[in-house]
Amino acid sequence: MFSTSFPSGHALEWAIVYLTLGAILMRVAESRATKAYILAIAVLLTMLVGVSRVYLGVHYPTDVIGGWIIGFAWASICWLAAQRFDGAAGIEAEKRKSA
Repeated sequence: MFSTSFPSGHALEWAIVYLTLGAILMRVAESRATKAYILAIAVLLTMLVGVSRVYLGVHYPTDVIGGWIIGFAWASICWLAAQRFDGAAGIEAEKRKSA
C-alpha cells in the first residue's frame, strides 16, 4: 500500500534544523559574504532534502512545500527570539565595546 503524508516530516525537520542553524550562525558571522554563504548553504541543504523526497516518490511537491513553510516559520521565530534577547541583554553593545 502506498501513502503519503502532509506535510513531509523529513522536509519539515531538516528545514527546522538547517534554517535555524543558519539563522543562528549568521548572527555570529562578521562579514556579509560569510552570512550570505551560510544562508545559501542552509537553503541549499533544505531544498535538497525536499527535492529528494519528491524524486524518491514518497511525497507530493505540496507535502514538501508544506514542510518547508512550517520549518521556515519555526526558524523565523527562533531568529526573532534571538534578536529580542540580544537586544534585551545588550549583547551588541558588548560586541562593539570589545572590538
